[in-house]
Amino acid sequence: MKIGKYSFGIGDRFAHEGVNQLKALVKVEERFGVHFTPVWNKSNREHSIIGTEPMSTRREADAAVAALGYKDAYFCDADHINLSNVDKFIDACDFFTIDVAESIGKSGSPADRYLPAVKEAGRIYRHIAERKGAENFVTEVSMDEVDVAQTPSEIRYILTELARENVPLQTFAPKFTGRFNKGVDYVGDLAQFEREFDEDLQVLAWAAKELDLPENLKLSIHSGSDKFSLYPIMGRLIRRHDAGIHIKTAGTTWLEEIIGLSLADPEALALAKRIYRIALARMDELTVPYATVIDIDRGKLPAPEAVDAWDADTFAKTLRHDESEPLYNPSFRQLIHVSFKVAAELADEYYPALDRNLDIIGREIEANIGERHVRLLFA
Repeated sequence: MKIGKYSFGIGDRFAHEGVNQLKALVKVEERFGVHFTPVWNKSNREHSIIGTEPMSTRREADAAVAALGYKDAYFCDADHINLSNVDKFIDACDFFTIDVAESIGKSGSPADRYLPAVKEAGRIYRHIAERKGAENFVTEVSMDEVDVAQTPSEIRYILTELARENVPLQTFAPKFTGRFNKGVDYVGDLAQFEREFDEDLQVLAWAAKELDLPENLKLSIHSGSDKFSLYPIMGRLIRRHDAGIHIKTAGTTWLEEIIGLSLADPEALALAKRIYRIALARMDELTVPYATVIDIDRGKLPAPEAVDAWDADTFAKTLRHDESEPLYNPSFRQLIHVSFKVAAELADEYYPALDRNLDIIGREIEANIGERHVRLLFA
């Protein structure tokens, strides 16, 4: 299968917002004239935390496409899979993010560090191809969840060896310098990121031409949601090089759900406040799976009693990622980001609240994807 030049990974923890997400991307095309292929992504970690299974994502995507009469291609991404968990995704997914970060060596030559990871990617790819058919899915290779960014020469080596392994990857997720924390903006040197991104685009263009890799090979930006300071840079460079891009977002839709609920009615606002109270009490437990991609300042987290006194507007402004808003609190946002497990435990209340308020949540999702993401990329 072949994915389009531009694609957008739309994670949806609770599989309720497929129609709203697809509407947002349709409106992006109408407004900016840019088509993003929708890719619904959900990892084994998120399925395990919530207690769902991959086919629920497939059903959500198919239902959204049917509801809107959508005629273009769309995908379901088995996000961050490995040999231990890939089989449960085979039937539901047609996009596989092969995560081999744990196989990367800590030191030595590029061969010492990256060849074991490349060999593992080859094993996983062939395992999927044998069970699904090589023509029935898109392959991504992910090496982003590591401590040190890959240099352009290292990426060149990695892609060369992936070509030797006959892995027809269409997207590659490297590690960039700086912090790509969940749900907040990039932290790092913008000039250095621009140099790295520019060089990486050139390496991928070389690899597609010289290594007989797919001609649409493109960079995948993981934890790409909310990296508002980077979007103008990335947009300028992909246009300069006529390159594609895959932006993978995950929990921002869940955050838009909480924002929408806080604005919906007193009952829904009370539920949002209760989720925060429980999350704060269980912060250590909830943050462990995401320790490498969050930076929460405990001293800046409001007391539950203070939050209980907030009106709807205060709650929404504190959570919504708008750095021009004095109330915006990145630590509050990051804690809510990793607290979807609490909402899952309150499913008997949470799901009905979503069903009652899909319209107001949809407005938040459309503004988030269109105004706060794509507009900056293609302004």
